[in-house]
Amino acid sequence: MMPKENIVLVGFMATGKTSVGRFLATELNKKLLSTDSLIEKKSKKAIPQIFKHEGEIKFRELEIQAVKKVSAMKNVIIDCGGGVVLNKINIDRLKGSGIIFLLTAKLEEILKRESRQKEARPLFSSVKELLDFRKPFYKISCDHKIDTTNLSIEETGKKIIKIYNASKHFRKKF
Repeated sequence: MMPKENIVLVGFMATGKTSVGRFLATELNKKLLSTDSLIEKKSKKAIPQIFKHEGEIKFRELEIQAVKKVSAMKNVIIDCGGGVVLNKINIDRLKGSGIIFLLTAKLEEILKRESRQKEARPLFSSVKELLDFRKPFYKISCDHKIDTTNLSIEETGKKIIKIYNASKHFRKKF
């Protein structure tokens, strides 16, 4: 069985995936890959534009391709878009290549953080409804869950590193 070398970050928007991913990449000297960035690069469009002009189905097709690409890489940090967990193909690929960390935050904190974002993100319903819909998908997809509501980027990153290193040590024994 291939060792799970990658660290995969999943979770709802504004839970800290990108910021924590940058911290982890620096601390662990690993490359950071963003599925959303790969999608934008391949389509030559921003995510909101893909949703607006081509729809969610096209976006999810591009997401499957991006996940396939990053899952084939080794020793990287993977920052996934918030809806990546909606497709079992994505989760199976990500689980096969890395340890999946679910970053969560309380709804009030997500709304506060999201209001600071420069670019509006595509939403199909209210944030609460979307979050409630995705919760069971997040729950079954992750290996470890970390609530970032009251944690700094560094604190979250250090928790992940501790868990990752412990699991790496455990895997070497068996």
